[in-house]
Amino acid sequence: MSNIGQLYMIPSVLAENTHHQTLPSEISSKIKELNHFAVENIRTARRFIRSLDQEKIIDDVHFELLDKNTKPNVIQKIIDNILYGNSVGVISEAGCPGIADPGAKLVEKAHENGIKVVPMVGPSSILLALMASGMNGQSFTFCGYLPIQDKERKQQIKELERNAIQKNQTQIFMETPYRNNQLLEDLIATCSPNTKLCIACNITAPDQYIETMTLKDWKTIQIDLHKKPTMFVLGK
Repeated sequence: MSNIGQLYMIPSVLAENTHHQTLPSEISSKIKELNHFAVENIRTARRFIRSLDQEKIIDDVHFELLDKNTKPNVIQKIIDNILYGNSVGVISEAGCPGIADPGAKLVEKAHENGIKVVPMVGPSSILLALMASGMNGQSFTFCGYLPIQDKERKQQIKELERNAIQKNQTQIFMETPYRNNQLLEDLIATCSPNTKLCIACNITAPDQYIETMTLKDWKTIQIDLHKKPTMFVLGK
């Protein structure tokens, strides 16, 4: 089993044209080495790889699609490729693969087959938002996307606020970018005025916006989050 490949978890950028300041040189070096990738979106992965290695012949690179719809037989195909001796890099749409990302399914299978999994350093919007929020970093939960339906959504918000206040547990969540403004409106309408909210928008981009204040204060702010990647951090 010593000749089997390895599975590399390769972070990508959160904002375009930011790899120079957000990715260590080891990422570029590993991209140059690998010719097999499991990616959430082939088109953006190709563009990302090309931005780090302009000399790489993209047509010689083998890609497998690894998204929420990937079937078990495709995951097994990737595993078999690694067992055959080819190391594979996992690249998600943005940030760190395996975190709020379908790459976790492949990692689970890799461990079951004795394949070494190598996480590489790069930006995580979840952790960067928490770092900049000023809220409790000792106890926190990433909740992903909130329910779409209005009733369930507001119930979830109340539960998150309750955990934030009673347990002093920071609650981190996100929304599809075109519904960000609606989520902010729901938070203002549902939460206590004194509950704190951090909005971390376009993290690492030149127009990055990160601000923490009470919901009472957010109510007085005019801010447009439409179609902008945003993390919401709720706490006390």
